Amino acid sequence: MELFFASAMIEIVTASIENLLHVVPLFDQYRVFYNQESNIEGAKAFLKERFRKNDSMIFLAYCSDEPVGFTQLYPLFSSVSMQRSYVLNDLFVHPDFRKKQIGEALLNRAKKFCLDNKAKGLALETAIDNPAQRLYEKLDWVKDVDSFHYFWTAQ
Repeated sequence: MELFFASAMIEIVTASIENLLHVVPLFDQYRVFYNQESNIEGAKAFLKERFRKNDSMIFLAYCSDEPVGFTQLYPLFSSVSMQRSYVLNDLFVHPDFRKKQIGEALLNRAKKFCLDNKAKGLALETAIDNPAQRLYEKLDWVKDVDSFHYFWTAQ
């Protein structure tokens, strides 16, 4: 397990299957925040599969050995730039631990991961009313005003 120290009281680790039971409750709370039904068993199965297939990167934040937040990155590839990039799909900090720079530490860890792996960068999508936009912009994310994003839903 790789350790990344963001501050004296925040520890960021690269999560693995050994951290599954620490990530699951946070992941479930994240989904509930986005108006999904709580589903601990579904969350456990989903995350277990991500670890098993090694198709996402999860960074887990601890405060005094308590799991308090996470971010999950998924790889993307650009044909135009011929580079790998990542989408920062999930970012969650337990409500009791917000405003303690944990979200910032997780975002900075994700950025360091991309730099270390020579990725083009990170993309993220957020609700237009999400107050975290201020944090993203503070940490040099740039709002895309040059293109629209479309999504097709299979039914």
